[in-house]
Amino acid sequence: MGRDLVGPSMLRQMRGRAGRPGKCPVGETYLCCRQSDLDQVLELMQAEMPAISSCLSTDNRRVQRALLEAISTRLASSQESIDDYFAKSLLRHSHGRQFVKECTQSSSDEVQRMGLATCDSSGHWTATQLGKAIVASSIDPDDGVFVHRELTKALRAFAMDGEMHILYIFTPVQDFGVSVNWQVFRNEMDALDDNGLRVMSFVGIKPTELLRLAQGGSLKETTQEEKEQARVYRRFYLALQLRDLCNEVPIHVVSRKYDMPRGAVQTLSHTCQGFAAGMVKFCEHMGWGVMAAALDHFTDRLMAGARADLLALTKIPFIKSRTARVFWESGYRSIASVANADAGQLLPVLMQPNKIRSKGHKDEKLQEKLLAKAQIISMAANRIWQIQVQAELQED
Repeated sequence: MGRDLVGPSMLRQMRGRAGRPGKCPVGETYLCCRQSDLDQVLELMQAEMPAISSCLSTDNRRVQRALLEAISTRLASSQESIDDYFAKSLLRHSHGRQFVKECTQSSSDEVQRMGLATCDSSGHWTATQLGKAIVASSIDPDDGVFVHRELTKALRAFAMDGEMHILYIFTPVQDFGVSVNWQVFRNEMDALDDNGLRVMSFVGIKPTELLRLAQGGSLKETTQEEKEQARVYRRFYLALQLRDLCNEVPIHVVSRKYDMPRGAVQTLSHTCQGFAAGMVKFCEHMGWGVMAAALDHFTDRLMAGARADLLALTKIPFIKSRTARVFWESGYRSIASVANADAGQLLPVLMQPNKIRSKGHKDEKLQEKLLAKAQIISMAANRIWQIQVQAELQED
């Protein structure tokens, strides 16, 4: 994916989406590539499908995660029930009983060592508060421990006078294979306001270290502590991109600005919403209600990809980010103003982002499509406005 070729199974899955069941007897797929990739693509098309295998592995913490989920949801609470749980897995049928037993034993020791679950003298397993929070937020154990450490620091020092700290918390911690352009990072640091610089200090980023990296130094990742610190630097680099996306900067501009593949920026914009919801759940299960409320308040902006002044408009279907800004600048600054306009009045507004496509000729098909969209927007705005009016009347 991104700059790498997909595998045979992924290609087959994508090709399987061609056609419409019950509508089309045949589906067609077109695979486009550069001349330099032709040999690899032909080899990919002729490759055999890989054998089905279990995704559970102690190396990537999947067994630990499955074990923690079973304990947290009370699917398994004793060693016997844990063994029975994993006996029904593909891992058991593909690797044998002894291998699975060794995996579950090592994973049990690991989740105890990480403080995610406990086992009493009678052999009864119970998930800790942290373990339950990790399961509720749908993140891996290692990521959960890292998130817990980061949020604990935020509880001691949280910058509430800006958006940078919340955006950092909402930035996914999964490894996206981020390649940091340290010169760009340094330039962005120089442009940060007091809030941004304070957030850098709170999360543990040192300007002197960043300057060293920008001058050609290497990021040390020898010890576990150095690896954790490197993770913070990469996450903050992604947080800067997320900040721009939330301030209505187009994806292609963010991609070019931070020297990132466009697909990676798109992935960030999509995954951050689910991760943000997970962070709110994490805080709720940890009993950090104030932090959860502060984060939850910002999720609307994250989903809208727009500044705070456009949040009301983004509740209307088809009005998101750039389109919301066009409506705002055209005088439609509330749901009521959109609801009071008919589809014909909204059509010129929707045409503005499409001027390049329709420039020089009358594109009747495009206008027809946008008119249908304008009708949906008008009806939806009326519906939302009526609900708001009724709610206000009930409050009075």
